[in-house]
Amino acid sequence: MGFVKIWVHLVWTTKKREPILTREIRWEIFKHIRENAEKKGIYIDFINGHLEHVHCLISLGSGQSIDKIMMLLKGESSHWINQNNLFRTKFEWQDEYFAVSVSESVVNRVRNYIKNQEEHHNRKTFHDEYQEFICKYGFNAFFSG
Repeated sequence: MGFVKIWVHLVWTTKKREPILTREIRWEIFKHIRENAEKKGIYIDFINGHLEHVHCLISLGSGQSIDKIMMLLKGESSHWINQNNLFRTKFEWQDEYFAVSVSESVVNRVRNYIKNQEEHHNRKTFHDEYQEFICKYGFNAFFSG
C-alpha cells in the first residue's frame, strides 16, 4: 500500500450561481457533506462557502479521482437537500467545478482562506473571485473559443 497525500482545493456553485445558501442552510449542508464524505472515505479537511458557492479542501486518497469525489459530494448532497425540502424549488449544483492542487507549504493559507469566506466576500464578489480563479490557474484557455 502506498502513502498518498495530495491536497486539492475544490470549488463549486449552485445552479446558475443563485445566492440561496443562507448561513443556516449552509451549515446544515456542510455538516451533511462532511458526514457523507466520511462514510465514503473522502477526507474533507475544511469546508465553507458563501451564498452561491462552496470551497472544500480535501486530501485525495489512493484510488480516488476528483471526478468521482465531486460526483459523490455534489450528487448525494443535492439529493439530500431535495429529500429534506431545504428549498421550495428543486435544488441543483452547477455541473462545472474548479479543482486545483495545493502544496503542503500553503495548506494553512488555503484553510484560512476557506474559513474566512464570509469576510472575504464582504470585499469581493464571487463573480470577481471566479474570474480571478480562471486567470490565476490558467483555466481561461478552456473558455476561449
